[in-house]
Amino acid sequence: MKSLAGLHSGLIYAALAIVLGVFLLAFRVLYVMFRRSPCPARMKAAKTLVVLGSGGHTAEMLMLLDSVDKAQYSPRSYVVAATDPMSGPKALARERVWQETDSPTGFRIHQIPRSREVGQSYITSVATTLCSLVFAFGLVFKEAPDLVLVNGPGTCIPVCAAAFVYRVLGLAGTRVVYVESIARTRRFSLSAKLLYHLRMADLLFVQWEQLARTYPRALYAGRLY
Repeated sequence: MKSLAGLHSGLIYAALAIVLGVFLLAFRVLYVMFRRSPCPARMKAAKTLVVLGSGGHTAEMLMLLDSVDKAQYSPRSYVVAATDPMSGPKALARERVWQETDSPTGFRIHQIPRSREVGQSYITSVATTLCSLVFAFGLVFKEAPDLVLVNGPGTCIPVCAAAFVYRVLGLAGTRVVYVESIARTRRFSLSAKLLYHLRMADLLFVQWEQLARTYPRALYAGRLY
């Protein structure tokens, strides 16, 4: 009887420990989601991980980087989808120009599996998204960026999710900044909706005022490039 009583008590303590752990984890998730640290008046150089989403997204991101002080966002690393043959060379060419005109800062280019190809069914995209997540977690842990800069599309979600999880676990303090495409005038893209509603983005900029009215937590920045 004593052994049964001891087993029963042990199970109760284990259950309480699990409940407490779940509660603390949920509290931490909500804390990270809803807490917004004030931006410093003068930001030191931030190690930046830039996700290039292919096509027009890559073009817009590189134009955005054209307009910023590269020394403030350095060193830089780029993430491109493994099936995107164009974004990596474009980033390389632009970086070579910047290295000649600005102070050399160094950069790297990484590939991860694309979470979902254009036209791919949502059912099969579950497996490819999980695969992309595995690579994204490894990459974000290795790079340990201060800032993740993204503008969609789906390639950016696993990277942002990895940065968010590491922040919840207290392993990193990475901030996520999303810049919505100038082509989005009235509605968010799917990537923006996910980052906005799940609060994974610390800052989410839009380039049309009516879009900011639809999504109050988005920041209207005007045309950025």
